[in-house]
Amino acid sequence: MSEHNREQFRPDDHPNDHFLLTSIVGSYPKPKWVNRVSDLADDPDSKFTEEHLHEAHDDACRVIVDEHERTGLDTVSDGEMRRNEMVEFFADRIDGYEFNGPVKVWGHNYFDKPSVVNDVAYGESWLVDEFEFTNAAASKPVKVPITGPYTLASWSFNEAYDDDADLSYALADLVNEEVEALVEAGARYIQIDEPALATTPDDHAIVGECLDRIVAGIPDEVRIGLHVCYGDYSRIYPELLEYPIDEFDVELCNGDYEQIDVFTDPEFTTDLALGVVDVHTTDVESVEEIKANIREGFKIVPPERLTVSPDCGVKLLPREVARQKIENMVTATREIEAELDAGEIDLGPEVSAD
Repeated sequence: MSEHNREQFRPDDHPNDHFLLTSIVGSYPKPKWVNRVSDLADDPDSKFTEEHLHEAHDDACRVIVDEHERTGLDTVSDGEMRRNEMVEFFADRIDGYEFNGPVKVWGHNYFDKPSVVNDVAYGESWLVDEFEFTNAAASKPVKVPITGPYTLASWSFNEAYDDDADLSYALADLVNEEVEALVEAGARYIQIDEPALATTPDDHAIVGECLDRIVAGIPDEVRIGLHVCYGDYSRIYPELLEYPIDEFDVELCNGDYEQIDVFTDPEFTTDLALGVVDVHTTDVESVEEIKANIREGFKIVPPERLTVSPDCGVKLLPREVARQKIENMVTATREIEAELDAGEIDLGPEVSAD
């Protein structure tokens, strides 16, 4: 992968010599009226149609892109306004899947867990329309999150393949087709979400094979990230260093960075996307707290290889809380950059600039 593809996201008017890329993992709270319109669109007695719902999604995407840009993020997204759930959304668009009703997953929560009943196949694009609309609405680069093939396989009923590994590889080939289509449409920042890896870390080799298939033929200027949230990272490190990715995105803030040392031996050789705000609490971290969290990242990589982001998607937070966390995160990042420019931060002997 390219060592320099993050520089394409540095704004022309960036105020500091140092540049720590700021981004969002993916999901963002939906405006309440989006959920209301979705309910009405499902009600045959209402006057709302799928066309009305599509219009509402367009409006919500514009609102969230504008909100992201006003926080000062370097790369933005539409907050996944058109997506319902990270597996269901994609399974609904992949030939070979079918739905047979919700299953109980924990407590009183239900998940519309899909089944793979035939060989999976790529039909129409999954995300190109979403990307093109968001890209047209944004003045900043757009990041595209995609649920990874291992998670798509692990969180489905497999009734068609010999095992989940074979299903994962078949899905990875489809993700590769989708990434090629996104790149053709202009996307330059793709994030593969694999939360299932945190619960079954012994399968890291399967995820590695999936990633090899996903990036096959993808140009080096396209930035590929991998997001794995929560779990025991020591069970996938250092193996993850073999993955063909530009950055590894981790959730460490809500664990108070107790696992930060996992990534120091052996040397971390890819870029790091570090979670610096906790998405499981409505307490808004202060700028000073976030600056301390960002400095945790310098224990692993130099500033030019550090991306700053929330721990995970922020969709479960109240929208105003999510906005305040992101705004403080960006402010903290710009202040850290200025302090680096001024030589006020000692990076220590273990982390040196490239």
